Amino acid sequence: MKDIPARDIRLPVAARLPRAPMGVIDSYLAARENILGIIPDGALDLPMLSGRTGPQRWHMVMGPAGIRQVLLERVEHYPKSEATKSILRPAIGESLFVAEGDHWRWQRRAAAPAFAARNVEALTPVMTRAAEAAADRIAKVAGRRAINAVDEMVGATFDIIADITLSDPDGMDRAAVGASLDAYIDRAARVSVLDVLGAPGWMPRPGRQAAVRDLAQMQGEMDRAIVRRQASGPSLVPDLMDLLMGARDPETGREMTPAELRENLLTFIVAGHETTALTLAWALYLCAFDQSEQDKARAEAQTVLGRRAATAADVPRLTAVRHVVEESLRLYPPGGFLSRTAQAPDRLAGATIRPGDTVMIPVYAVHRHRLLWDAPDAFRPDRWHDRGAIDRYQYLPFGDGPRICIGARLAMQEAVVILATLLARFRFTAIPGRDPRPVMILTLRPEGGVWLQVEPL
Repeated sequence: MKDIPARDIRLPVAARLPRAPMGVIDSYLAARENILGIIPDGALDLPMLSGRTGPQRWHMVMGPAGIRQVLLERVEHYPKSEATKSILRPAIGESLFVAEGDHWRWQRRAAAPAFAARNVEALTPVMTRAAEAAADRIAKVAGRRAINAVDEMVGATFDIIADITLSDPDGMDRAAVGASLDAYIDRAARVSVLDVLGAPGWMPRPGRQAAVRDLAQMQGEMDRAIVRRQASGPSLVPDLMDLLMGARDPETGREMTPAELRENLLTFIVAGHETTALTLAWALYLCAFDQSEQDKARAEAQTVLGRRAATAADVPRLTAVRHVVEESLRLYPPGGFLSRTAQAPDRLAGATIRPGDTVMIPVYAVHRHRLLWDAPDAFRPDRWHDRGAIDRYQYLPFGDGPRICIGARLAMQEAVVILATLLARFRFTAIPGRDPRPVMILTLRPEGGVWLQVEPL
């Protein structure tokens, strides 16, 4: 098998990776440019690293046993960090992604049925239509000019999440919501020096405060859509709004208020379109890099689909395509960095943890760890034939434990449907000198996009 390009043999910022804890200013500058830049080189070989940045003690956990402890066994001791919450709370409030403790638990219990397998299957026709539309757009330029796979996939996945969230196309101004969301993430998601220092969330981050203005239209659109749906009743095509309006905590009977409903619907829009779009863009890049793996997945897709778009019934037979998605999520996980704040004394992989310590799981490094993976920097979809041989806490594209991404099943279904549809109809080829550089801000983005040549088949 081929290795991915040489600059990716190690972390893409390997030339600048510190071998000892950085100072405050160095940490701040590295995190502002690319969060991957704060990961020490030793993270690829060790189960645990600890250090201090100014007054803030930190620990990076790479070993599966330690990760399991943080995400599962003592999850209440390790809530999400204030840095993460301060970025997302203005957009999505105390929704599933941000809430802790009892407030998180009841929302999770209430929302879980909406993401059950039967509902994901019922929502798959939306994915099929979006895959067909994406293929039609690409067909218009195939053979004539290069495409930016990021733009193409963001367009496809935003259509899907908008339809899944609110099936009525007139229910909200989708363009305004998308623009508002993108503007907020671009302006607010970069790490503040106060985050690096572990300052409390109530201390103002000026850039983040200014970015909150970008949210007003998005939140207003969703509030108006909820009022309209409450007045008109369920939609003809069931969607997440209907499912969440009807959601009840099975233990208490509690239902979501309009504000909680808005926050959770916006959570699914925030989390549901860019992450899947990035996964697909990276998958197309890897397939373009390794034509033999692309041919293998294409042969399967053409056998199963012919020239039509993939449906829910096809997904179980698209195993090679699914393996490409899984391997893409390993090499380029959209959520490449998890951060927690310790709430109680603990021992973690031999290290002493104190309340207030920052505990980080650098997912990008865990997925490329030299002691956990055979040929960790190689693109090898076949490694997923034996899924049982891979410890679940060494592979974390959706996190794990009780807070594993509630939409993981939906995201995988969406990625397989779109990727299979495209591979069956087009050949993707990398453009020399235009390989993307992974940059982690809020998600793992390809700097400059993913530019590929496309040929119709």
